[in-house]
Amino acid sequence: MRLVTAAVLFAAGLLTACAPAPEPAALPFKTGPGDIEYLMHYVLEPAAETIWDSAGSVITEDGEETLHPTTEEGWIAVEHAAAVISESGNLLMIPGRAPTAGDWIEYSQGLVDTGKTVLAAAQARDHEALFETGGHLYNVCVACHQVYWREAPQRP
Repeated sequence: MRLVTAAVLFAAGLLTACAPAPEPAALPFKTGPGDIEYLMHYVLEPAAETIWDSAGSVITEDGEETLHPTTEEGWIAVEHAAAVISESGNLLMIPGRAPTAGDWIEYSQGLVDTGKTVLAAAQARDHEALFETGGHLYNVCVACHQVYWREAPQRP
């Protein structure tokens, strides 16, 4: 009898373990005070500009000027900007904000992934990797803008 009871309990355990996990309850997301243009203007764009303004070099009449950070504070600013880029990809996928068709989710996930690579370059204090990953960020932005760009009135 014990063998039968043990077999039944074992089988019940297997069935329970194989059952699909219950769907998590939807979270009550609340978006901020603006739409996607607001998010782009006040969150993503300043972070991207911080990264792009911190990579590469420019040539002037006085010679070549490197743009990469030369101080700890400068590198930390790039780290913060990279984190903002990465987390903004998630903000763009919040239900009610994200378009339901097209490649929106793929582009948003690209921001998450690219932000992580920029962050790794900044944490390594690797100005060459920062230049390269900044280029990847530019490509993700341009690819999305080619599909979803809307002319918006200029903000002051």
